[in-house]
Amino acid sequence: MFKELIIAFQAYFKAHQFIKNNNLWKWIFIPGVIYAALFMVSMYYFGQTCNLFIEWLSLETGLKGWLDRMDSGVIGFLFTLGSLFLWLIMMMFYFSLFKFLFLIIGSPIFSYLSEKTEALLECKEYPFSFSQLAQDIFRGIRIVSRNALWQSVYSLTLLLASVLPVVGWLTPFMGLLIECYYFGFSMLDYSMERNHKKTTESIAFIGQHKGLAIGNGLVFYIMHLVPIIGWVLAPAYAVVAATLSLIAIKEEK
Repeated sequence: MFKELIIAFQAYFKAHQFIKNNNLWKWIFIPGVIYAALFMVSMYYFGQTCNLFIEWLSLETGLKGWLDRMDSGVIGFLFTLGSLFLWLIMMMFYFSLFKFLFLIIGSPIFSYLSEKTEALLECKEYPFSFSQLAQDIFRGIRIVSRNALWQSVYSLTLLLASVLPVVGWLTPFMGLLIECYYFGFSMLDYSMERNHKKTTESIAFIGQHKGLAIGNGLVFYIMHLVPIIGWVLAPAYAVVAATLSLIAIKEEK
């Protein structure tokens, strides 16, 4: 798994060079600018909603009044820490829903970009077929919907666990790994579909190569630490990197 994580990380550097050499910038910036704009607006309102929910929850449960009566610095610190972890889990959950919605909307572009990457690398042409493109889009929507469902189940479980002492402190890390895996899964499936792999075969293959999916999703999240530029580049870079990482695995075998 560690080796696959390295391959997934290296694929992003190769993706940058590949995009530059083949002048694919228009396929990067068009979806990227739309994604960055939606990301800024959505995360602002998501953050406000999370703050209001935590405040409402503490008042409705009487927890805030109990903390005021206890007047304990240690308990107050633990409550603040727990609130922070709850806020982080909720933000991850909100972001995952936003991200999967964008993957559905951008499915035609991402499917084409993945195909274009493989065609250039292997020096072969994939003749355009509207019916094939439609199949790729519907396949992508099915996979994204499946991943969104399973991730939501895990995220809600972590959301409940986040209020528990000590155990709740691990939930943001666990939530991040789950987020990365299911995002990377969606990116890798574009290539699996093009290679005529059934959904069940794709699920089995990616399940055996979790490092590729987690690594792809992890770098995608790391790129979000760079404001604006990282947000614009992250989605399309993830598609190209996922395609390159699968080709690297195929070449090894």
